[in-house]
Amino acid sequence: MHELGIVLQVVEQAEDVAKQNQVQKVLRLTLEVGEVSGIVPNLFEDCFEWAKKRTEHLKECTLNMVILEALTYCEDCGETYRTVEFAKKCPHCGSYKTYLVTGNEINIKDIEVV
Repeated sequence: MHELGIVLQVVEQAEDVAKQNQVQKVLRLTLEVGEVSGIVPNLFEDCFEWAKKRTEHLKECTLNMVILEALTYCEDCGETYRTVEFAKKCPHCGSYKTYLVTGNEINIKDIEVV
């Protein structure tokens, strides 16, 4: 389960931001998670609930996950398409000369604090 390792990194980053900005607590953490990032949302949420109890500033924090659509670009025809639906093969021209544009990232989008 790699979710725990990622959760620990996210929690550490949020704690660092809270300390640097001398806030009392983090109320909400919004993450952007690509749909092909390999993250299983309910496992991530469970790990987050476990990890936040062991922090100074995130004990009452709510996690908000925004799932980002995975998009792939075809170098042959220049079209973009949904990765999950069509995988590596371009549905427009049949080419395999494609690459992922978005959808595998995990970003802290917003941290709401008091």
